[in-house]
Amino acid sequence: MTTFDFAGSTVLDRLPIDPVPTRRGISLVQLHDELWRVTRVDGEVLGYVESFLEPRGRRYRSKRLIALQKRFLPIGEFWSFDDAVDCLRFG
Repeated sequence: MTTFDFAGSTVLDRLPIDPVPTRRGISLVQLHDELWRVTRVDGEVLGYVESFLEPRGRRYRSKRLIALQKRFLPIGEFWSFDDAVDCLRFG
């Protein structure tokens, strides 16, 4: 992953993000430093995992895509990237 260290950035801005693991039956596409699209191998979009910082550390939010309503439904927030992806994968 490419990162840039700009003047004025804080230590929290430079915290490492967990590497994107490979999962059987799904594809993870990193759209930018803090957002991944989760799809089935046939291209069906399951949802998105968003990374964000809070005072206690890095969290991951899973959002399910509801295509017919053209919106996202937040499913949950997790301390682990793996848990956030599994929530979409098995939920």
